[in-house]
Amino acid sequence: MIFSRGVRGAITLKENTKSEIKSATVELLSKMLEENKINTEDISFAVFTLTDDINADFPAKYARECLNFQNVPMMCYHELDVPNSLKMCLRILLNINTAKNQNEIKHIYLKDAKKLRQDIKND
Repeated sequence: MIFSRGVRGAITLKENTKSEIKSATVELLSKMLEENKINTEDISFAVFTLTDDINADFPAKYARECLNFQNVPMMCYHELDVPNSLKMCLRILLNINTAKNQNEIKHIYLKDAKKLRQDIKND
């Protein structure tokens, strides 16, 4: 049976530049796809959020250019600016079609974004 499942990920950036957004997007998405064995044709849609200190470019652009997301519907948003929250953070939510159970999904948190989900261990 095929289910709709969410795959979450987050990564922090060092600076607000196009090259840093590209690098972080490709690194995080690649790890999310690899760890969950996701083919792009199984992705229903992707949502990217950025903290308000990141605005140099659209991460969806690099998903299309570098990772074959040409046919994946994508949107980019600003994350809610909560006082004392993690800065310089890119978050991604992939909605996928899969036979995996919810507990088989591997959510990926890299760099300082590991603080967001200390209950999840990523290498």
